[in-house]
Formats: sequence, structure tokens, C-alpha cells
Amino acid sequence: MKTTRVTDGIYRLSANGGSEILFESMWPLPQGVAMNSYIVKGEETAIIDGVCGWDGVPETLFAQLEELQIDLKDIRYVILNHLEPDHTGWLEPFLELHDDFQLIASAKGLKLVRSFYGIDKNLKAVADGDRLDLGGGKELLFKEIPNVHWPETIATFETGSRTLFPCDLYGSFGSIAREEAYDDQLDEQRLAFFEEEASRYYSNILASFSSSVGRAIDKLEALEPRIIAPAHGIVWRENPDRIVRLYRRHVGYASGPAEPVITVIWGSMYGMTERALEAVLEGVRSENVPVHVFRVPQDHISHILAAAWKSSGIVLAAPTYEYKLFPPMAAALDELGRKKVVRKKAFRFGSYGWSGGAQKELEEIIERFRMKWDFAEPYEFAGAPEETDKEELRRRGRELAVEVKRMCAEQRTGKRSLTVPAA
Repeated sequence: MKTTRVTDGIYRLSANGGSEILFESMWPLPQGVAMNSYIVKGEETAIIDGVCGWDGVPETLFAQLEELQIDLKDIRYVILNHLEPDHTGWLEPFLELHDDFQLIASAKGLKLVRSFYGIDKNLKAVADGDRLDLGGGKELLFKEIPNVHWPETIATFETGSRTLFPCDLYGSFGSIAREEAYDDQLDEQRLAFFEEEASRYYSNILASFSSSVGRAIDKLEALEPRIIAPAHGIVWRENPDRIVRLYRRHVGYASGPAEPVITVIWGSMYGMTERALEAVLEGVRSENVPVHVFRVPQDHISHILAAAWKSSGIVLAAPTYEYKLFPPMAAALDELGRKKVVRKKAFRFGSYGWSGGAQKELEEIIERFRMKWDFAEPYEFAGAPEETDKEELRRRGRELAVEVKRMCAEQRTGKRSLTVPAA
């Protein structure tokens, strides 16, 4: 990966993580992930954010500095918008080569600098509205955006070019080649790819903090940035409002309804529940409502979460297992609850053997996480489904689809408020 010029005096450095990596040791990256760092050169030089400490990754960053003919010792300021180690792991090898710089972060961020890396000198805390003049017409303005997604997070804004460095805000998954680092280099198909990866990134990483994300978007929008340069994903310099609109939509999904889409999550021990699945899908599709189908535990929760976050309707198909809900379904719901996938229209069905019990545990999970899903009456059948069961399930699928369309139509016509709930 070579360096690229964002605008006059500002350069993007990047290292890609491959598909063998689990982001945060949890989230699959079939298309990789880019970790971006930025150089701002005035009379003095600052580096904003960094990369992880994985083998070979910091060295990739240092090689790009050489390409820019920047000696490590020319870096006067290291600005850490966010202390998560995927942005700061490079500090340890960097310190072995150069330690005469001022490290800038929020006050909470400096506590993490000490606890993570043992750095206790040349530290400067910045607060909302503080500025750093690099000379040569380059000035950095700092804005606090706590809980996006850690409490110490700040954003940095270069006032002359109006370039915003918001760290994890406006980020996405997906590796990036040198020739596609910017939105103005991409065709619509590749832009759609990065938007889809941004949606999965949002649901996996930021969804729990949607109220804080919404406040940060409002706060930073007042700066009227011309360029948005996040720490993951492409740089938006032709149409930055496009990624802002996408993120605003996702913030809105935290209060629902979302898109006129239904996500079906199913699991089956011996195929009895599976035999009834197609009937529900037929009912949903009869109303021309798009549907995403996932099987647990075979499909990864990362993709289930991304689809469920954007969907207004959810179908859960799972049997009773030892008087409780099929365990892979319970695990999936636990993660949906943690990520605050709330206010969905939902329907559950499934088979049982000697007795039921799945519904009781489902209700406990929904209540524990205060998910506020609006459930239709569940439908259970003993053993294998009969034709009468399938016919009823077709009807239930159709009814859910009709209700989802109605909710979303009301939203579009302004009959429902989409205010984000308080954290």
C-alpha cells in the first residue's frame, strides 16, 4: 500500500488487515479491513491515529512515511482520537525509534495511554474547542465525541481544508487498494460495497452507542466538513454527505421502524422446524417484502446482526430444547440484545417434543435486554408440521409482511417519530 494525497498538506497512510483476522477477535472480515492514519504537514508535522500492532503492520506504516520522505523524528505531534489498540498498537515499535514528540488525546484518553503503553511523559490533554497551530496555514481543532464508541474519543478537524478526522465514526469494513482510497475514484458498484460494509461495521461496532453517535453527527456537522477521513474505510472528499446520511439512517434504526425488510433467523435440531420454514417465507414473499434468511449456529452473528439492525420485522424459527429455547437461537438473541436491536415487529414459531418451554426463555431474553419487540402470538406444533400448520404459518408470514409495510409507510409519511432514545 502506498501513500495517497488527501488534499494539500494532508496524506493518507493505510494498512490492510486480511480475511484471516477477526476484528475485535469477534467479527469476520471476508473482505478485510483498512486501518488509516493521516499526516498533516504544516511548519510542523502531526500524525493522526495509527494502526494496530499486528506483525508487519507498523512496519507498513513506517515504510509509507519513508515514501513521503518524512523522517520519524520529524513527527512533532501524535494525535490519538481513540485509544483502542487497532489504532494505537503501533506506538510501541514507534517509541523504540523515536520518543521526542508530544502525544495528544483527551484527558480520559491519556489515562489509557498510561495503562496500555506505560507512556507518562510529553502528554497533552485537549478538550472541546482546543486548537493546535502547526504553522503554514494548518490548524487542528479538537472536538469531544464521547462514546463513539469508547468514552475517551475525540475528533480532529483541520480548519483550512475543512478535513474531518472522526476516527471510528463514518468507518467501514473492507480492504482498500491504493487506486480506490477515495469516493471520487469509485464507481457506483464499489461505493455500494463500502456502504454495505459500513452498515455491517455500524451494527457490529457502534450500534450499542447510537444515541452518542447521533449527538456526534450533529456536533460535527456544524463544522461543515468538505472531506471526511475516517480511521477505517474510504475517504469521502467528493460527496461526504453520502456517508453522513447513511450513518444518520442507522442512528434512526435505534428507535425504529427501520427498512421494509424482514430478517428470518432459524435453527432446527432434526429438521422439524425447518420443514415449516418455507411456508412462512412464502407468506412474507407474497407481499413482495424483501427477506434475509440466516441459520443458527451456521451463520455468523456479525451478518445476522447487520441484517436485523436494518429490518423492521424479525421471524424467529426454533424448537424447544430441554424445556428452553434452542441454545444457538438464545445465543443469537443475546447478542442482538447487547447491541440494542430494539422495537421490531416479530413472530416466533417452532416445534416441540414432549413439551414446550422455548417461549418462556425467549420472553425472558427480550425483557432482560429491554428490546421492546412487538410479538405476534407465537405458533408451536408437536413434532413435524402438518399441512394445517403450514397454512397457518403462511398466513402469519403474510400478516407480518403487511404490518411491516404499514409501519414503514407511516414512517415515510411522518406519522411516526424517529427520535433516538436517551442512552
